[in-house]
Amino acid sequence: MYQANENRYQEMIYNRCGRSGLLLSAMSLGMWHNFGSGASYANMADMVTTAFDLGITHFDLANNYGPVPGAAEENMGRILRRELSAYRDELIISTKAGYEMWPGPYGDHGSRKYLLASLDQSLRRMGLEYVDIFYHHRPDPDTPMEETASALDAAVRSGKALYVGVSNYTPEQTVKMAGLLRELGTPLTIHQPRYNMLDREFFEELEPTLAKEGIGSVCFCPLAQGLLTDKYLHGIPADSRAASSSPFLQESRITETLLNKVRALGEIAQRRGQSLAQMATVWDLRNSLTSVILGASRASQIRENVEALKNKDFTAEELDEIDRILKS
Repeated sequence: MYQANENRYQEMIYNRCGRSGLLLSAMSLGMWHNFGSGASYANMADMVTTAFDLGITHFDLANNYGPVPGAAEENMGRILRRELSAYRDELIISTKAGYEMWPGPYGDHGSRKYLLASLDQSLRRMGLEYVDIFYHHRPDPDTPMEETASALDAAVRSGKALYVGVSNYTPEQTVKMAGLLRELGTPLTIHQPRYNMLDREFFEELEPTLAKEGIGSVCFCPLAQGLLTDKYLHGIPADSRAASSSPFLQESRITETLLNKVRALGEIAQRRGQSLAQMATVWDLRNSLTSVILGASRASQIRENVEALKNKDFTAEELDEIDRILKS
């Protein structure tokens, strides 16, 4: 029977999510990869319990995470029942809906029909009465935003979600959704954008809007699908995502110019006594970001990234040097 580390809250940092009462662990565990139907239960459970033992309380899912779609939520449900049932009130469980999930006109995008049906399915897969955060995963240009907002509001009023958020919304879309939800009495609590050293523009444009609206932020892909690690410094490994048919990281992106930037960043990380992955993760947290979503294939990677919080501050000279490298 799993017993959580009694010192789990001593080292982790908890940041306030915008102007809400919600605190999120500075690092979260994401289940986009490595929690699908073919994954080892023992390894999945080890990653989740290791994260919790290190003070990570936020576990990020979506209806379509797999493969197959829904598998990550089913596996998280097993872990919640077998390992974490005694700790539900210490956890922040988030899920999303917005991408294609089932056939037909009601299994995608942002309609009230789709969002609320998807939330019900997610709760059944995880064996939960509610999720802590329910996101609209992407903007839907064909559904009135008023309808999407009303569905998010209904999720909270029904008790099936405690907070709501959006992902991949532009600053203008975020302002509109925040206003609609404010009128309904359900605040827009959090935004989940892509953000890392190599993909900075979207969040940097979004950040002033989040600050003005009082919305928290948790980023995905902090390591740029593995580019901000040591993995690609000496070529493309045969077992890497770039060498596969993955649409998320294509071999053509890995140019010598990009690798030169990554090598230069690695030299700074080495001077800081960190791996490149560690430095890239805490770099994301240097300003207003509430939390960073870690992706992992084994528990040791989670321990490595959390260890980076012990050296999370940067000198002005380091930040200037990083900025010069990224702009080169």
